[in-house]
Order: sequence, then structure tokens, then C-alpha cells
Amino acid sequence: MLSDPEFFDILRQSLWVATIISAPILTVALVAGLVIGLFQALTSIQEMTLTFVPKLLAIIGVFWVSMDFMTGTLVALFQNQLVPLMAGG
Repeated sequence: MLSDPEFFDILRQSLWVATIISAPILTVALVAGLVIGLFQALTSIQEMTLTFVPKLLAIIGVFWVSMDFMTGTLVALFQNQLVPLMAGG
């Protein structure tokens, strides 16, 4: 059984990995939203698909590029922390 400090340490590490993994996608979504919003404000074009489609394409592109980083980070967390804990080590 885990003690409270061990449990909270693993929880803290897992939340940090989730933050690191989501950072590239969230950053690109924020930047794309700002650029598209600025473009819409400058041109007075208020088309809903103009905000959705480019942002979706940017997110998919970043996800595809950073998939190796995300997978490696999650595998490292599981191999170094969670699997030894589940195996009783």
C-alpha cells in the first residue's frame, strides 16, 4: 500500500506530465485563435468556419508533429513510475 507522500508525489508527477504533453497543442490553439481573431477584426469577416477549420488544422498538425514526444513522455512515466509500483517494486 502506498503512503500518502508517495501517492501525492506520483500524482504530482502525473499531472506535470499531462501539463507538458498538452502544452504544445494548447499553445498552438491559443496562437491560432489570436491570429484568426485579429484577422477577423481587421477585415470584419465574421464567418464561424473561419475560426474553426484553421484552428483544427493547426492542432492536428502540431499533434502529428509532437506525437513522438508525447508518446515518449508517457512511456517514460509508465516505465519509471507506474509499472514498478504496480509490480510491487
